[in-house]
Amino acid sequence: MGVQTQALVSAKWLADMVKGNLVGSRLRILDTSWYLPMMKRDGKKEFAQSHIPGASFFDIDECSDRSSQFDHMLPTEKFFADYVGNLGIGNDSHVVVYDASDFGAFSCTRVWWMFRLFGHPQVSVLNGGFRNWVREGHPVTDMHTKPEPAHFTATMTRSWVKSFEDITDNIAAQQFQVVDVRPYARFRGKEPEPREGKFSVPPGHIPGSKCMPFFKFLDDDGMMLSTEKLQKFFKKSKVDLNKPICGSCGSGVTACHLVLAAHLCDAPGASVYDGSWYEWVTKAPPEHVVSEVKSKL
Repeated sequence: MGVQTQALVSAKWLADMVKGNLVGSRLRILDTSWYLPMMKRDGKKEFAQSHIPGASFFDIDECSDRSSQFDHMLPTEKFFADYVGNLGIGNDSHVVVYDASDFGAFSCTRVWWMFRLFGHPQVSVLNGGFRNWVREGHPVTDMHTKPEPAHFTATMTRSWVKSFEDITDNIAAQQFQVVDVRPYARFRGKEPEPREGKFSVPPGHIPGSKCMPFFKFLDDDGMMLSTEKLQKFFKKSKVDLNKPICGSCGSGVTACHLVLAAHLCDAPGASVYDGSWYEWVTKAPPEHVVSEVKSKL
């Protein structure tokens, strides 16, 4: 499918590929399920019990910079290349990613973005995820055969990743729009962040950022909204698709829904603040942590 790879593929299309025994070196399927601790779900354990035939498991926490104090920060080019190569993915593989979340898409967009970031545009999201796959009655299995390793070369597009310093400088420079995809209440500082104990941080948002909750890019069935509806959502949120956009969230996972949505609206190349809110609130001075609740004290 080359550079014309569709960002979204349907369950029917993928089911036909599975039925035709076309899953292999040229087509790889990845279950990328990842959950917050509060969700009390284990993606890897669930994969072992039930997944799409031919799929392998992509562990977002494992394929990351393990030396960082922040969760699942991006790995190096070499680490990513070795990791996906061990999943049987080469530079000529078409990769289809999905997750088993109740949303229809939760963590899969992060892996979709990672492949594109590391120079592999032949990657698609399974529209509706495992939730829709099961609903449509397609086969599942608990069987897994480790693929033959492949050679993968990764080349990162570094402008697609923003750092704490980039976001700080942008408060004054306003060179790109920062869009936070956490729920409105967390963005406004009215509801707590979903982390407990030593990992807990206060809610709020980055100065000048706008809010487009990730789940609003999806319909009630967990499918991505149509391009027309996505464009209306961007317009209603006062986000200009003709200007640079950077997505942020709690820890850089669901921010990638924004990147996919912009891509579907013919605005490719949106960036991601990899550290997102957890890095920001840890490093930023108090005046750069905006909260409606705090401002009323």
